Amino acid sequence: MAAWKRRLGVALIALAPAQVLAQTDPVTSSALPPAVDSAPLSAANVGAAGLLGTATTGLPPTLWRASDPRSLATLIAAVDLPVPAMTSLMHTLILAEAAPPAGDNRLDFLASRLDWLMAQGAVEEALALLDITGTEDPRLFDHWVDLSLLLGRSEPVCAKLGAQPRLSNDLSLRIFCTARAGDWQRAALILQSAETLGEITGRRAELLRRFLDPDMGDDRVLLPPVRPTPLEFRLFEALGEPLPTAPLPLPYAVLDLSGDNGWRAQIEAAERLARAGSFAPNRLLGIYTLRQPAASGGIWDRVEALQDFETALDRNNDAAISRALIRVWPQMAHARMLTPFADLFAPRLAGRKLDGRAISMARRAMFLSPQYEELSVQLGDSGTEARFLTAVARGLPPEDIPNLPHADAVAQAFRNAAMPSVLQNQLDEGRLGEVILRAIALFGSGAAGNGQDLTDALATLRAVGLEDTARRAALELMILDAERALQ
Repeated sequence: MAAWKRRLGVALIALAPAQVLAQTDPVTSSALPPAVDSAPLSAANVGAAGLLGTATTGLPPTLWRASDPRSLATLIAAVDLPVPAMTSLMHTLILAEAAPPAGDNRLDFLASRLDWLMAQGAVEEALALLDITGTEDPRLFDHWVDLSLLLGRSEPVCAKLGAQPRLSNDLSLRIFCTARAGDWQRAALILQSAETLGEITGRRAELLRRFLDPDMGDDRVLLPPVRPTPLEFRLFEALGEPLPTAPLPLPYAVLDLSGDNGWRAQIEAAERLARAGSFAPNRLLGIYTLRQPAASGGIWDRVEALQDFETALDRNNDAAISRALIRVWPQMAHARMLTPFADLFAPRLAGRKLDGRAISMARRAMFLSPQYEELSVQLGDSGTEARFLTAVARGLPPEDIPNLPHADAVAQAFRNAAMPSVLQNQLDEGRLGEVILRAIALFGSGAAGNGQDLTDALATLRAVGLEDTARRAALELMILDAERALQ
């Protein structure tokens, strides 16, 4: 990869004494000394915090340095992730240790990273990041409050707010914590003052009134918000009207992972998070196999089919494996769980003497797995689709084009297509992270049907050294879209 260079220019302008003119306009509007930002030389850059070091990611610490922070925040918020490989790449970018953009304003870029993690349901990763940065800045404290309340950890939040009131101006949180401390009268006084000043209104005010005293509220049904804050979620819970998590945004799915709301809710939550790349396949398998399903239809058919498939593998019976695979594969495809399924089972399918449709299913599972290149060597299948996918898995130019979605655009990318010149210019300016984000955006457009964008995205990923991501993303997009067409 090309080295990033910085060029400095110095211009000296000399003025002869005869050219110096009298200064008639004031040079300052105040006699006070100018404000100077300062920090200890040894102070850590909180905005550069990450969970993945450069040795792990292979990305330089200057990943974001030359980019505009507003452009990065816009790209991060708007990026579309149609396949798991792109989701995994985004997780790596967001969690990487790297200096923030040069124009970053008070941890704005770090806040946008935390927002993305929470939107993906990566609550544990977001909290781990805040463990590194600390929560002494009000913006970081706000994120920590939301994550902690989401997990039901109100005690440390209220303790810290009580010790350092400057960290938050949220009167609703102050009322909640004051009441939790037992001072209900003071909490009611704060609420009354806030309502008088118009700082707490509408549904939030009514919710807090009922929280403080059920008799203070009116008799109307209090409809829950479509996107409640974690504090509102906990207030409804305190009123004895807990909100169901299934229709709520993804972060609330973590609340059902404990199983307290039943096994079905636990499975559905695990699948939602797995689709977002925020739940490991091994943990998903553990939940699928907790017990035998006591019902049939829908999710229970999927659980039963998966358990039967794992049993067939354990018994090492190829005929039974073929039958079980033919049954479980469409179930996992319907739930958009084929990639986690392949992660778990593809290596165990290699070398099996399967029959019928199970052969093509096993082959596709191998190409969807992390060991796609190694497993492709063992296929021994001379079909057009297998040859094409094998070429992509090895990073070679494909020959014959199979009847797979996006195959033409993928073939062009692996025939040494060049990355777009505009992205090459940005790369030359040291804007590597931004170039990768724009490649992800192009991939999303390509997945929606723009073949040239898909070719450009894959060519860019390969050019910046993300060869494995380019191969996995191409394989996943073609196979998963082909499977969706069969649903």
